[in-house]
Amino acid sequence: QEAPPLPSTVVKQQSVFDLNHFILKNVFNPVIVVLQELSKIAMPVVFNEPLSFLQRISEYMEHTHLIHKACSLSDSIDRMQVVAAFAVSAVASQWERTGKPFNPLLGETYELIREDEGYRLISEQVSHHPPISAFHAQSLKQEFEFHGSIYPKLKFWGKSVEAEPKGTMTLELLKHKEAYTWTNPMCCVHNIILGKLWIEQYGTVEIVNHSTGDKCVLNFKPCGMFGKELHKVEGHIQDKSKKKRRVIYGKWTECMYSVDPKVYDAYKKSDKKTGGDSKKLKQEHSCEGEEADEMPDVQETVTVIPGSALLWRITPRPPHSAQMYNFTSFAMTLNELEPGMERLMAPTDCRLRPDIRAMENADIETASSEKERLEEKQRAARRERSKDEEEWSTRWFQLGTNPHTGGEDWLYTGGYFDRNYTDCPNIY
Repeated sequence: QEAPPLPSTVVKQQSVFDLNHFILKNVFNPVIVVLQELSKIAMPVVFNEPLSFLQRISEYMEHTHLIHKACSLSDSIDRMQVVAAFAVSAVASQWERTGKPFNPLLGETYELIREDEGYRLISEQVSHHPPISAFHAQSLKQEFEFHGSIYPKLKFWGKSVEAEPKGTMTLELLKHKEAYTWTNPMCCVHNIILGKLWIEQYGTVEIVNHSTGDKCVLNFKPCGMFGKELHKVEGHIQDKSKKKRRVIYGKWTECMYSVDPKVYDAYKKSDKKTGGDSKKLKQEHSCEGEEADEMPDVQETVTVIPGSALLWRITPRPPHSAQMYNFTSFAMTLNELEPGMERLMAPTDCRLRPDIRAMENADIETASSEKERLEEKQRAARRERSKDEEEWSTRWFQLGTNPHTGGEDWLYTGGYFDRNYTDCPNIY
């Protein structure tokens, strides 16, 4: 569906009023204000995109062919290269996606079966305060499992919102008896009050192969003062003896390459001599500052070092994607309800949510009223449980220990695809 035009005068003014009121209220707080109160402001539905956050998570699977490729490789360093490319590709769909996904309701689920790509995925909203979404994808041929839980911790910087995606990603390559874990980079949405919205991702992502001791350290670079580093990712793979084996570089919005470290160092030295890498000013955290966050000019070209191997290239977006919430072709399929599907899937699946469905059909008025109704229904259910001193019970995931990191994690308990949904909650 094409995105409907925004009634900007009414919506933006109301939003700016609410946000400014919040800022004034907290003007004496030091530098940063945690987005605890701001999250209570009911943002108008036109700022959303017609997908639940659970569907956003499933977009990690857009480049599943990289997992299949990693499964087919015999060398552990070669596998790590491709896993690193997959970790970068998993956040690539966020480029220019400034619409806010719908917050999942407690107990909401989403299933995705892709026989053509050889996997199935189930996700569940396992907590509302704090909001935690858990997912589990498994190969139909028992080649891999990919799972994790996301707890986006938000911070408000006056004109930008920074999201720290707390939670561990775990990829298990069953044939090789290997497990890789990592945490996604920080994401910052600029100009949430005035100006054009734009997104950058930054921070260090460390991918660990718990079976071999190999490690990949990726640095998602902040755009810096002149935007020269926008979208850039650079890093290296080291073995258990900490010997640098490969250098990884590229852009999370475009492509990733791998090259021998000696070749990389020689290229950088020669580039410095010719003045290609002129002195840079100190880069600051991009979410801070007083001035307007103008988006730097995007230079969508990666300088390929001779001798490099291409690991991944982003799938081009469909024509007119900008008029359709900047969705990828993959994202456009996520709300599809094929004939007979409604009878099979759980009644908690977000494709059955009336507010998302109304927005998909460009009925903004119904989407807005349904969103309010569902949120109030959720609050009433919480009050009822509190009165009866009843704990919420998750259906498909349980809080446990990640066997590879030893940290707390939400683990899939199985059984979703047995299709027995008699005890699912009525959340819509």
